[in-house]
Order: sequence, then structure tokens, then C-alpha cells
Amino acid sequence: MQMVPDVEFDTYYNRPVVKAPPWEWPIAAYLFLGGAAGGSAILGLGAQLTGRPTLRRNSRLAALGTAGAGSLALIVDLGRPERLFNMFRVFKPSSPMNMGSWLLAAFGTTSGVAAAAELDELTGRKIPLPDMLRNTLKLAASPAGAVTGVLGAPLAVYTAILFSDTAVPAWNSAKDHLPFLFVSSAAAASGGLAMITTPVEETGPARGFAVLGAVGDVAATKIQDARMDEVSNEPYRSGKPGRLLKWAERLVVAGGVGAAVGGRSRVIAGLSGAALLAGSALTRFGVLEAGLASVRDPKYVVDPQKRRLEERRRAGTVDDSITTVG
Repeated sequence: MQMVPDVEFDTYYNRPVVKAPPWEWPIAAYLFLGGAAGGSAILGLGAQLTGRPTLRRNSRLAALGTAGAGSLALIVDLGRPERLFNMFRVFKPSSPMNMGSWLLAAFGTTSGVAAAAELDELTGRKIPLPDMLRNTLKLAASPAGAVTGVLGAPLAVYTAILFSDTAVPAWNSAKDHLPFLFVSSAAAASGGLAMITTPVEETGPARGFAVLGAVGDVAATKIQDARMDEVSNEPYRSGKPGRLLKWAERLVVAGGVGAAVGGRSRVIAGLSGAALLAGSALTRFGVLEAGLASVRDPKYVVDPQKRRLEERRRAGTVDDSITTVG
């Protein structure tokens, strides 16, 4: 017979132990679009190096378009557009948010140059540009595309580091897993987008990128489930976040299988690409919702702390903090 009732965590005035970040759906949209932008930039660089002009053009345009849409989502979340400029008042390497702002600015600049050159060629050089500017764009397109490709991976992963660096229990507890999940999700999304926009004759690298991203996405999720303690992982597997992430996994698996076995069909490639994009978007929304859910219930803060304290005591560590004595 249980002599002690189950503990019900409570706090003063029912206030959360950790203050929830004021982030809503625009941040999740920014996470998704930033990942797609970073992955598209990598695909664009690969296409540039392997002589696939259509894939290069579409990937460069996708990188700029998704980065621009993501920036708009970030501005919407800030409330007042002028707040965006406050992020550039300092250069602080110890701040993932500050470094991310500078990274986004650099990415937007170089991707803009590469995409402008592609757009000029796509329109048959009908954009009213001075000859000197047009020639400069043509010369700068390849170096700008290369720099954008190099910046693509950091852009895809830095938001995972930003989330992990917070005190939000679900994000901090998953700090060893979120970067792998976000990078894989970005690869799946950008590969899927290229499969939609580009003829199948040039989408071989995109299909491979999409399949690799889908495999990495599912693997990162399964490893997280296996290695995180049950309480810390619960926000990712229950309620609204759990439903979002479950559907994300189904869509990613379906899109990855379609890319692997039917990607040479234009119809299947398009459907698979759409599934991968949707799965990547739901992954980012699910991770955001899991973090917000974890700050509402104090058990996600208190229980893991008690578990870590007990682990230190069992290891004989009793002199690193007053809380470990006893």
C-alpha cells in the first residue's frame, strides 16, 4: 500500500517557476523558414559546383525568399519593426541571439546578390539596371553564392543553440539533440522545396539531401526519446506538441520514402517535397509548443533538478554547492 501520496507540485500564487518566453507562432515560422533558407543555400552551392544551373537558380531564389519571409516573421514577433535595429547595436559572441542577428544580416546580403543575378538572367536582362551594375552582379554572383552556402549550415542550426541556451526546461534538457534535429529538418525542407520547383533531371542532389534529412530527422527524434529522462521528454510526447511532432514524423517519413523511390516522377517528387516541407514546419511548431508547455507545469523544472541532485550525491559530489550537502 502506498503510504505517501503522489507529490503535486505547486508554486506561490500558481506562478510558473520559469518565465515563459514571449514567443508565438511567428517564431516557429521563422525557425522553419530559416532552416529552409540555410539548406537551400547549401544546395545552391552544390549546384554551382556541379554545373546544375536550374537547381542553382531555384535554390538561390529559395534561399533569399525564405530568409526574407523569415525575417518578416521575426519582425512581426518583435511587435515594432524598429526593434530589429537594436539587435545590431552590439557584437556579442557569447549571445546566440546577437550572433544569429548578424548571421541573418550577412546571409541576407550575400543571398540577395546571388539571387539578383539569377533573377536578372531569368528575365532576359530586362530589369532596368545600368550596365556597370549588371556586370558587377554577374561577377559577384559566384562568390556571393559560395559565401551564402557556407553560411547556410550555421543559419540552419543557430536557432537550436539559441533555444538550448535558455532556461526553458524542455529546450535546455534537449540541448544535445535539438541541433541535430534542426539541421536534419532543414535539409529535408530545402530538399523538398527544390523537388517542387526544379525539373527532376536536376534534382538528384536535392533528393539525396531530402532523404538524408529525413533519416537524420527520425534518428534524432528516436535518440532523444531513448536518452532523455521520461519527465524531461514528456512535453515532446504529450498534448498539442506531441500531436504536432507525431504528424511531423509521419510526413517526414512519407516524404523521405517518396523522394527515395519515386523522386524521378514529377508528381511524386512534388508530393514528397510538400510532405517534407509540412513535416519540417510541424517539427519547429512542435518544439516551440513543447518548450512553452514545459514552463507551465513546475514538475518539469523541479523533478529534473531533484534527479540531477540525487545523481551528484550518488557520485559522491557533495561539496560543489550548498544544495548538495546532506
